[in-house]
Amino acid sequence: MRTTRTLRRNNVALQYAVPRRGVPGAASLRAWARAAGTLPVTIRIVGRAEGRRLNCQYRKKDYATNVLSFPYGRAGDIVVCHPVVVREAREQGKTVRAHYAHLVMHGMLHLRGLRHGKRMEAREIGLLRRFGFRNPYTLESAEPE
Repeated sequence: MRTTRTLRRNNVALQYAVPRRGVPGAASLRAWARAAGTLPVTIRIVGRAEGRRLNCQYRKKDYATNVLSFPYGRAGDIVVCHPVVVREAREQGKTVRAHYAHLVMHGMLHLRGLRHGKRMEAREIGLLRRFGFRNPYTLESAEPE
């Protein structure tokens, strides 16, 4: 699918290569990204085919993954694969919105140089809590009622 026009505001550009139905709103995506870092970023929401192609090309893994981060200079790109996010959210018993928030923040932290580990997880948990989301690393990770 072609990309719809890029929507840029406050150093966060959004690109949609899938229909926006089921994708959290632009204001939320931007707020989650800005909470985790202030560098200029493009968040691209893609389908399974593009997610798989990028993961294969850059990570040599032949499947679509949930999020990819591409740093360059003092900016970067975050690619979120919508069908994978929806499937994982269902499997993990959390809302799509909560999973998107986690993955956008996760991608931003990678762009800032953080690597997987306890420090990154603690940062994510704290950031998500500010938006009312529960710990994504526990079984009890759905949004509070």
